[in-house]
Amino acid sequence: MKHVIFGGDGFVGRHLAQKLVTEGEEVLVADIARSELPHYARAAHMSVDVTDPASVARVPIAADDMVYNLSAKMLSPLQVRAKRHDFFFPVNYHGTVHIIEAMDRAGAANLVHFTTDMIYGHTVTTPMTEDHPVAPLGEYGLSKWKTEELAHEWRARGMNISLFRPRLIIGPGRLGILEKLFKLIDANLPVPMIGSGKNPYQFISVFDCAEAARLAWKAGVPNEAYNLGSLNPPPVRKLLGDLVKHAGSKSLLVPTPGWAVKKTLDLLDALNRPLMDPEQYLIADEECVLDVSKGKRQLGWVPQYRDEDMLIAAYSEYRASKEGRSAPAAAFAHPAE
Repeated sequence: MKHVIFGGDGFVGRHLAQKLVTEGEEVLVADIARSELPHYARAAHMSVDVTDPASVARVPIAADDMVYNLSAKMLSPLQVRAKRHDFFFPVNYHGTVHIIEAMDRAGAANLVHFTTDMIYGHTVTTPMTEDHPVAPLGEYGLSKWKTEELAHEWRARGMNISLFRPRLIIGPGRLGILEKLFKLIDANLPVPMIGSGKNPYQFISVFDCAEAARLAWKAGVPNEAYNLGSLNPPPVRKLLGDLVKHAGSKSLLVPTPGWAVKKTLDLLDALNRPLMDPEQYLIADEECVLDVSKGKRQLGWVPQYRDEDMLIAAYSEYRASKEGRSAPAAAFAHPAE
């Protein structure tokens, strides 16, 4: 048996690949990119474009292989409204179709697949469990929800598919929308919050995501969906206040009327001048906290990293990049006590 990781050169995939090769597992990374990563000393790489079914069909999947789909287009870089469907669906949805069809031809039955908490849309009940109503607010969440519907169909045909719905994944190598925040703090400029900042904000560490994928394999790939998020996320005001203090910045946190900011951002989006994706700002002042207890009960998965530490580590990496030095790896490498 080998582990075939589509998107294995990417953000979560590289950490999963490293975990598996460290355990002595055979790993094949199927990705359009190939970075200079240490796990390639023991893992094979194959150049694959998941949007091309012929490219995916060339991957040597065997019947007893464990397959992971971590290939995805994310909300960064920001897209104008007219381009969102064609940006997200070829990789997120059609890429998943191609992978599952290739698995079916090979007789492979076990898949771990990452979607997103953004399938839920607006908060209806809190904390959000995996049976929360589904109502995506944009093309990204919709593309991911369509893959979950696909998974339900293939489960009925005999596949085992574990689905993971992470909050905003944070860790070394990806800043995304956080870079805008860090620039404001570095410049000692006001940091506007959508709403009062009293609602919590929840991240999830890339390391915790990789461990969840590994544990799903160890658990026999349950036909279940699992939320992935941190424990006890702090209010936005505290999260940002601690970061401002850590940075030695004079930035002030500015609460705003959430409804007015959203209307303004809606207008800018309609004018093709988006500052944020609607899937981000429309829920920014809501109690979007994932209940992650199901993962603990069924997989033995417990998130190890705190939101405060993850955000400060991301800022440290940003500063190191700006100053032309290596990021302090220890900032991301050590879980909370």
